[in-house]
Amino acid sequence: MNAELCGSFERLYETIKRLRGPGGCPWDIEQTPLSLRETLIEEAYETVEAITDGESGHVCEELGDVFLNAVMLGYMYEQEGSFTVAEALDGVSDKLIRRHPHVFGATEGFAGPDSAGRTDTAEKVLAQWDQIKRGIEGRTADSVLDEVSRGMPALERSHKLQKKAAKSGFDWASLDDIWPKVDEELAELRHAVSSGQAEAIEDELGDVLFAVVNLARRLKVDPGVALTRTNAKFTRRFKHVEKSMKAAGIPMTQDNLATMDRYWDEAKKMEKNKS
Repeated sequence: MNAELCGSFERLYETIKRLRGPGGCPWDIEQTPLSLRETLIEEAYETVEAITDGESGHVCEELGDVFLNAVMLGYMYEQEGSFTVAEALDGVSDKLIRRHPHVFGATEGFAGPDSAGRTDTAEKVLAQWDQIKRGIEGRTADSVLDEVSRGMPALERSHKLQKKAAKSGFDWASLDDIWPKVDEELAELRHAVSSGQAEAIEDELGDVLFAVVNLARRLKVDPGVALTRTNAKFTRRFKHVEKSMKAAGIPMTQDNLATMDRYWDEAKKMEKNKS
């Protein structure tokens, strides 16, 4: 066992315990699992951003914040007697071992492809994971789509829903079949816009986004990660436009769009030269 790792985790746990205990921090004491929901999501996204940027030091910092929120949440439930942090950690370790019989040995009640449950491809591993989840652990639902959390952001949830449906065989035969669907949904959106019906526009726009997410799935691209990357790119370029316009003494108004476009193209060229 890694003594340094154990010591580091115990230090975090004891720090949170002190913050939440008598004489601790008023803000930390006031927090509840409900109040930390947005913070947990925010820290996860900041970690994704750091990973995308390729800055290991930033990743280290943001992962620390994710650990902080996870352990803080666990300790809150420990305080109320629901479960302990140790039980949560042991539970996930047990699950990993149980769902990886090809690594840790046969899982009781599940033989798998052979007596040891060995697999030789990532696809077979995922299929085995689902078989154990449903067959051994009894994780069943009326629909496979019920397994997708309703608390996920819409973009990520649509991606997950499509992946679940595809596992059941409900999928396009090839990537070439999806392009016409995207074009079809765009045409329907244009028609809705021309009709001026707000509800129809919202409905058709949702269909366009869903079709594009489907395209991303078939291209093996996570749409949330891709959009996060584009958001960062837009931010960098727009900040260059702001800085350049300010230096030139030109106000950022619609009348000066041509100048802003020129600085935007300049930012794009600078990025290409760096790469």
